[in-house]
Amino acid sequence: MATTAFPTRDDFAALLNETLGGEQTGFEGRVVKGTVTAIENDVAVIDVGLKSEGRVPLREFAPAPGQKAELKVGDEVEVYVDRVENSQGEAMLSRDRARREAAWDTLEHEFAAGNRVDGVIFGRVKGGFTVDLNGAVAFLPGSQVDIRPVRDVQPLMDIPQPFQVLKMDRRRGNIVVSRRAVLEETRAEQRTGLIQSLAEGQIVDGIVKNITDYGAFVDLGGIDGLLHVTDISYKRVNHPSEAINIGDTVRVQIVRINRDTQRISLGMKQLESDPWEGASAKYPIGAKFTGRVTNITEYGAFVELESGIEGLVHVSEMSWTKKNVHPGKIVSTSQEVEVVILEVDEDKRRISLGLKQAQANPWDAFTERHPIGSTVEGEVKNATEFGLFIGLDGEIDGMVHMSDIAWGVTGEEALALHHKGETIKAQVLAVEPDKERISLGIKQLERGGVSTGAAAPAGGGGGGVNKGQIVTITVLAVGDGGLDVQVGDDGVAGFVKRADLGRDRDEQRPERFQPGQKLDAMVTGFDRSKKPTFSVKAMQMAEEKQAVQQYGSSDSGASLGDILGAALKARNEDS
Repeated sequence: MATTAFPTRDDFAALLNETLGGEQTGFEGRVVKGTVTAIENDVAVIDVGLKSEGRVPLREFAPAPGQKAELKVGDEVEVYVDRVENSQGEAMLSRDRARREAAWDTLEHEFAAGNRVDGVIFGRVKGGFTVDLNGAVAFLPGSQVDIRPVRDVQPLMDIPQPFQVLKMDRRRGNIVVSRRAVLEETRAEQRTGLIQSLAEGQIVDGIVKNITDYGAFVDLGGIDGLLHVTDISYKRVNHPSEAINIGDTVRVQIVRINRDTQRISLGMKQLESDPWEGASAKYPIGAKFTGRVTNITEYGAFVELESGIEGLVHVSEMSWTKKNVHPGKIVSTSQEVEVVILEVDEDKRRISLGLKQAQANPWDAFTERHPIGSTVEGEVKNATEFGLFIGLDGEIDGMVHMSDIAWGVTGEEALALHHKGETIKAQVLAVEPDKERISLGIKQLERGGVSTGAAAPAGGGGGGVNKGQIVTITVLAVGDGGLDVQVGDDGVAGFVKRADLGRDRDEQRPERFQPGQKLDAMVTGFDRSKKPTFSVKAMQMAEEKQAVQQYGSSDSGASLGDILGAALKARNEDS
């Protein structure tokens, strides 16, 4: 009896392959070519060489969303085989998947080469937009749409345009693209080309794109230049918006180009004539002009003499009588004022002006109306430890030193005789317009005044002392320039200059002395108000000369110290 041979495991595999079409299972997950065998309604029937045909919707063959597919029987197309056979025995095919796979292959190549790719923005998602890259869908972040924020993206949608692939992950199906990178690269190329065509000194037209506190950015046709606020006009411009607005077309001159940083500096005032040319001739020193106050600061006020030329009136040159006050209390912005030219510097574009010089000097006017020896009347404005300040005509003050208040009393007692607000009469002793100083005397009116030759206390000379006389003086006040002193305790007052306090520099320091201290000094003369001047130095030199004459000569071998020692000993013995 013949035996029956059972099929082996390999026989079963062969039978299965034969039943399913041989190696047809190797088609799955691949992009293959097929032929359109029929078009039924919205479906294309495609034969890819499998046991059965597959059906693919016609919309997947459309060149773009919303467009009609141009497909006919007999056309050869590429499709993706998802499954060899479904439950109905048909092959599962996809044109979209085939395009995506082909697109990914192309994108990976372009991404590796750093090339741009073409795509179409077709949808909006959270944080950005979707882009069709010829079948592959990419994400376009909102920040990568344009160089500047775009409010309306609708005009950019459904239009083929280039993109730069920033990153891609095929396994996860992620692609991120940028339109901004393409624009920046294109702009950089345009900027480089444009900047090469520009030259310093060239005059061009541009559009104001942006305005800041320090200037305006002007678009020169693809590249921006900075128009600094100081280059808008020769006249003062506090803010660029005072002269130009966003969107204005302006004519500018290229002042400077930095080709390394691609920065361009522009100027508008350079197209105008420079008002500073010949300013020294137009504004001679000492001439008087009328101008308008344009700005006020703590240190002075700026006055516009003409468009583009401003001068500074320093606070010290604003008023003859108002000291240490804010300029805003003397002038106001836009006020028309008369000024005098004090100094002109064309190179630094500076003009120093004087406001008080355009008005009469009240000290000169006082001198004309009140000569030395005349009598004036005024109110005691202030009483200090060394005298009284009297308010006079022209809003100026005169000072009565305490030694000139009354005869026969000490300075402190004399100050107690008068009080603030009291109206008194005084004699003009001296006027110094350059120092803005007027010296007055009250006691001089009691006996006719020293300047008229009337009697004064006994002793002769100015206030009872004579030139060359050595007297004992009392320190009243210590200043940087010297000492205010008076003879004895209630005698005539005078002054000892710093240089007259001693022969050595170390002795010429006023701070060595204290008010009330007594010392000997020589009367060296009298000032314009008949007040004596004293000198310790002159007294020392006179005593030395006298000692040499009386006690010997240094030529005899005696030292100067020996001679002065002998003189001092003799003086002590006499006393």
